[in-house]
Order: sequence, then structure tokens, then C-alpha cells
Amino acid sequence: MILTIHEARQLVRASMLAFEHSPQEADIIADHLIDCELRGLSFGGLPRALSVIDRLRDSATPRRPITLLKDSPVSASLDGGDQVGYLVGRRATEIAIEKARQTGLAVVGASKTWYTGMFSYYLEMVTAAGFAGMIAGSGGQKVAPHGGTEGRFSTNPIAFGFPSDGTPVIWDIGTAGVMLGEVVLKKRLGESLAEGLAFDAHGQPTRDPEAALNGAFTVWGGHKGSGLAMVVQLLGMLAGQATAPQSLRDCGFFILVVDPGLLGDAADFQARVAAYADSLRATRPVDPTKPVRVPFERSVVERERRRAANAIDVPDLVYEALREAAESSTTQ
Repeated sequence: MILTIHEARQLVRASMLAFEHSPQEADIIADHLIDCELRGLSFGGLPRALSVIDRLRDSATPRRPITLLKDSPVSASLDGGDQVGYLVGRRATEIAIEKARQTGLAVVGASKTWYTGMFSYYLEMVTAAGFAGMIAGSGGQKVAPHGGTEGRFSTNPIAFGFPSDGTPVIWDIGTAGVMLGEVVLKKRLGESLAEGLAFDAHGQPTRDPEAALNGAFTVWGGHKGSGLAMVVQLLGMLAGQATAPQSLRDCGFFILVVDPGLLGDAADFQARVAAYADSLRATRPVDPTKPVRVPFERSVVERERRRAANAIDVPDLVYEALREAAESSTTQ
């Protein structure tokens, strides 16, 4: 099913309204998911809306308001109230930016949330404000440490963003061999995983998404990626997450925002970031047909291309399920 961007956005919005989100909350969630679609990360786009709905249906307890647990001029701690992370991550990022405007530095932690989404989305907000930032997020034990076959980490994304005179430099990765959204989408579509990405519940390699969801994913980057995943898990604990959180129940979100003006001239820093990015692009490539790219540039180009095309390709199964959910809403 091919939808215009507006049609896709309205479909997500209506499906979120159907599950007791306010119009403002539905808009925030839809904006994040559509941005994933436009960047070519479809597993985090409209299919993720179905996963949000599944999680809301499975929850036995109602959502609570996002609450401030601790506050200082440079820090804040949030209880996410079991709200979806698109809302909690957005709130944490807005608080961090505002505090950094006042003091030059801010650290915010949030827990009791799930599905915090694409961290480069938040770091675009940070870099647009002229700040540098780092975000780490953790959750349920779905990823095996290097050398193991049982989950001890979440997919544990970590991201860094730096403001620039040109396109901001943003590096956003997951520390798992495969992201949860990809596995869930493969299961929905009846497709298999690639080799080497997962173990079943008995510790045997598997390409079956359902077996992988009941087992563990492999870690990215061998022992080095495993160490990075461990650090992200610990940062999630620093943000208030439980030591061994339940899956999709108590994810941690840690954001650090820094004004470059604390350490020097902010405008000069942004100019030097742009110049450094230019030097990376000018690196002699291994393959002359494939020039060296700077992280985040592919996303920007792909987003503009898809905006111009004004078309989002949604699997029929996903479209029909979201349309059914949306039609249950009495608020448009």
C-alpha cells in the first residue's frame, strides 16, 4: 500500500488516539514514526505503531503521568509512568535543552518507559539548539553478551550529536546484531532472519524470528561491542532502570547535553566540526565509486528524497491492522 506522507501520518495519529493518547501525544508519536519512515528505517515507522498498540493491549495497568522525581539546575530524573518512550524521550530532551540554555550543561535520566525510538531524532533537536549531546538507552534482556547465548543486554542504542555550520554530525547505533523492531517486523511478515543474528531458547542458532524473540539476539562488534552494550546498560541503570528490567516495561533513557560555549567559542566549534566533516569526505576511498560519508548524511539525503516523492510504502498487513485500530477511534 502506497500512502502519501500526510495519509501515513494521519493513520498513525488516529491509531494512537484510539488507544487513549491525547491529540498532542498522538502528534508526537506520529512525527517520530514518520521520520523513521522518511529516513528508510521502516521497521521503526508504521510497523512500530502496531507494536505500540500490542504493548498497550498487553498492559494490565494504566499509564501514569510522566513525573519529575529529582531536579537541580543541571539535572533531572523522570518517572516515565509506563508511557511509550517517544513521549518520555521527547520530554527528557526538552528538559535537557532548556537546562543547558541556562547553565551550559544538563543530564537527564528517565525510567519506567519503553520504545524510546530513534535517538538521532532527539539529537537533531539538541544540535539545532547549538549543543552537543549523547544519549544511551537500555531495557529488557534480549541480547547475549559476547561468548554467551542468553540475554543480558537490551539492544542498547547509543548516539552522539555535534552541531555544525552544515549538516550536524550524528552517530546513532544499536549494540545488537539486529534491532528488536526488525525482528518483530520479520515475524509479522513471515520472513526469516539472516544467519548469525539470534539464538533460540536452548542456545542454538536460529533464523526464526519467533524463536529469536523467545531466545536472544547476538551482540554487535564482538567483545568490543559487548563492552559498549554493558556500558549502555549501566547508564540505563544510572537513569533509574532496574538491574534486570522486564522486556518493554522499564527501559532507561540517559541524555547528556553540553553547550560548546562552556569550553570555548561555540561558533568556532561549529565551523571546525564542519571543516572536519569535509576532511572525512575528502578521504581517498577504497572504491572510487563509493566516497567516504559522514554519519547521518545518508539519513538527510534519503529523507529529502522521500519527501519529494511524497510516498511511503506500507506492507498491506500493517496498513490493514492500523486502519482497523484507527477506525475504533471516535476522536479525529
